[in-house]
Amino acid sequence: MTLKIAVDPDSATAPYEQVRDQLSEQARSGALPVGYRLPTVRGLAGELGLAANTVAKAYRALEGDGVIETRGRNGTFVAAAGGAAERRAATAAQVYAEQARRLGLSRAEALSLAQDAVRAAYGG
Repeated sequence: MTLKIAVDPDSATAPYEQVRDQLSEQARSGALPVGYRLPTVRGLAGELGLAANTVAKAYRALEGDGVIETRGRNGTFVAAAGGAAERRAATAAQVYAEQARRLGLSRAEALSLAQDAVRAAYGG
């Protein structure tokens, strides 16, 4: 099992977002299994030619998303699939649904807007 991350310095996407996106995708697809130990912040930064703060920012975001978990001095690991990330998404969906209802949107209108937002976020 090897971690595969490529950062494109010419991309409009910030390097930390590229790291975040790639790690998240690999964890969610199973390419990085639950419990896989990630390199240290400094180790990964060195491999990628990035500042340690850039990788640390990606790790913090991934931890907030529930994709990875830090176990103190033991390191950083891929968290159980779903879990916290699914709970946060469900909460966000509930908040959206309540707001749409308060605004007087019909169920069909609310669903259509949500689908448009998901399509835009996922590129298609």
